[in-house]
Amino acid sequence: MLKLAAFADEISPNIDEQIRVCKEHAVTHIELRSVNKINVLDLDQPLCTEIRAKLQDNGMGIAAIGSPIGKVKITVPWAEHFERFKIAVDLAEFFATPLIRIFSYYPPEKDQDIRLHRDEVMKRMAAKVEYIRNRNVCLVHENEHAIYGQNGKECLDIIRTINSPKLRNAFDFANFVVDGENPLINWPMLKPHTIHIHVKDALMKDRKIVPAGAGDGQLEAILVDAVKSGYSGFLTLEPHLTHGGQFGGFTGHEMFKIAADALKAICRKNHLPLAGL
Repeated sequence: MLKLAAFADEISPNIDEQIRVCKEHAVTHIELRSVNKINVLDLDQPLCTEIRAKLQDNGMGIAAIGSPIGKVKITVPWAEHFERFKIAVDLAEFFATPLIRIFSYYPPEKDQDIRLHRDEVMKRMAAKVEYIRNRNVCLVHENEHAIYGQNGKECLDIIRTINSPKLRNAFDFANFVVDGENPLINWPMLKPHTIHIHVKDALMKDRKIVPAGAGDGQLEAILVDAVKSGYSGFLTLEPHLTHGGQFGGFTGHEMFKIAADALKAICRKNHLPLAGL
């Protein structure tokens, strides 16, 4: 059974509003990225405790820690960034989620080739995996514009080089489209390593973000194949329908309904077992 999650900070900064709207649309889990416009890694303990209690009271959970780990220049001092990573691991355990979303670093300066820093990317990935070797968490790497793993081949390179069940793939349709790649071509190579899926779509012609199925992300074909191949994890709505940015996006209540309904329509049409349908 597929489970529906969301980056609920796209609905509202307020946790009560996030929960209310998620429940209205049968979203059972939140991918925790921010609350009160505070990044997940900067939430203090009282607020974390409040978030956890409110989710539990409403029968909801955390699908993943939507961390910004790896969304920095590769030249940012490693010790400093590693301490941020440790916070993400502690949060995953506190919220009882096995998944932490990560990225694979920007080049030192805009338009430089991050591939020149491949060895350092892999060194940092390996260190993170080693840190969680005996902890009940798994890292999911998301493809993203301008990082090392922005395209399918480099995402696969990371997974194969690290070669650990503690590092898997988070598949984002729209991010591939934005970088001029056909997700349907990347899917076969990344499918064996994908344990998490982010749902947003985009148009190739102008890189505009659109509801699921309205763009060139090939969501329908890939989701059908994913279920056929045994995928039963989360489908996390990350609509970006009002605006999107480097560290998040916004959709709002009304547009969130459009995003959720579009994904549910794809699932209904193809008889995909989505919880809450």
